Amino acid sequence: MSRMEFGAFLAPHHPIGENPTLQFRSDLEFVSHLDRLGFDEFWCGEHHSTGWEIIASPEMFLAAAGENTARIKLGTGVVSLPYHHPFLVAQSMVQLDHMTNGRAIFGSGPGALASDAYTLGMDPMTLRDRQDEAIGVIRKLLRGDERFNYDSDWFTLREAKLQLLPLQENLPFAVASMISPSGMTLAGKHGTGILSIGSMSKAGLQALPTQWSFAEDAAKEHGNIVNRRDWRIVMFWHIAETREQARKEARDGLYRWRNEYTAGTLMQVGV
Repeated sequence: MSRMEFGAFLAPHHPIGENPTLQFRSDLEFVSHLDRLGFDEFWCGEHHSTGWEIIASPEMFLAAAGENTARIKLGTGVVSLPYHHPFLVAQSMVQLDHMTNGRAIFGSGPGALASDAYTLGMDPMTLRDRQDEAIGVIRKLLRGDERFNYDSDWFTLREAKLQLLPLQENLPFAVASMISPSGMTLAGKHGTGILSIGSMSKAGLQALPTQWSFAEDAAKEHGNIVNRRDWRIVMFWHIAETREQARKEARDGLYRWRNEYTAGTLMQVGV
C-alpha cells in the first residue's frame, strides 16, 4: 500500500504592515525547511488586491524556491487562468518545470478574490467558463500537438505550438475546488487532480463526502479517469506536544487571521 503524502498550502497570508521584502525571504526559507523535513509538496497562489497575500506570480516564487530545495514538489495553488493568455501560462509552467528539474505541479482556478476580478475589470460570471476553456487549450499545447489556430472571445492563437515541452512527460494538473460541485466537475471533465481548498471551512468539510462523485461522473461523461490519489485535501494544521498546547499556540494567529483578514478585509462575517 502506498503511503499518504503531505504538503503545505499557503497563500501565504501576512498581516498588512509587515516588511514585504522580509516576508518573501521568510517564505522562501520556510519552503527550504519543509524540503529538509521531508514534506512532499508546497503550494502557493496568485493574488493581487487585499494586501495580505502579496505573491502575484506563484511561478516566479516557486522558481526561486526551487534553487534552494532538492526534492519537494512545487505547485501553483493556484494560477487564476481567466487573468492570463493560456499560451503564456503554458510557457511559464514549462519553464518552471525545467528550472525546478521536473518538480512543478500546475494548479489552476477561476480566481479566488472578487476584488482581483473587479480590479481587472472582469465579469465574475465568466471566470469559471474561461478557466474551463483555458485548461483545454493548455493541455493541447503541453501535448506538443501540431500547430493550431484558436479563436475565443477573450484570446486568439495563430499556428500555436510551444517551442519547449515540460521536463516531466506528464506535467501534473490540479483544479481548485471549493464547496460547489463546479471544481470537481471541471477536474473530471479534463481528467486532472483536485485541490480541495474549501475544506478549510466547516461547510467545505461537510461537503467532502459527496464531492468525489461529481468528479467521477464528469470523467465518465468525457471519457477520462480520475484517481483519488490525485485528490489533495487542504486543512488547517498546527502540531505541538499536546492538543491543549497546539490550541494555545494557534489561537492568537487564528483569531487575527479570522478577525483582520476574513472579516475585516474580505468582509466575510460568519465564515
